[in-house]
Amino acid sequence: MPNIRPISDLRNNANEISEFCHREREPVFITKNGVGDMVVMSIEAYEKQQALIELYGKLSEAEAEIANGAAGEDFFEVAKKLRASVHGKL
Repeated sequence: MPNIRPISDLRNNANEISEFCHREREPVFITKNGVGDMVVMSIEAYEKQQALIELYGKLSEAEAEIANGAAGEDFFEVAKKLRASVHGKL
């Protein structure tokens, strides 16, 4: 269930809101005059969200390339090359 609070709570209870965001790993939705205005979240949650957005963008790009006939590489060959580079046997 989303945590929705008025903007006055942000002003008066900033530490409590910060602790909630970190403890629950959930955002707090702030309203202004009863209307949604902004979202407060921890840096950790924000960075995770941004990483997921970037990943989804890359996956979408790869799917579009495949749909347009781009030749892909065999997963097992790529995995073998990665293992060899990690273990220094390339």
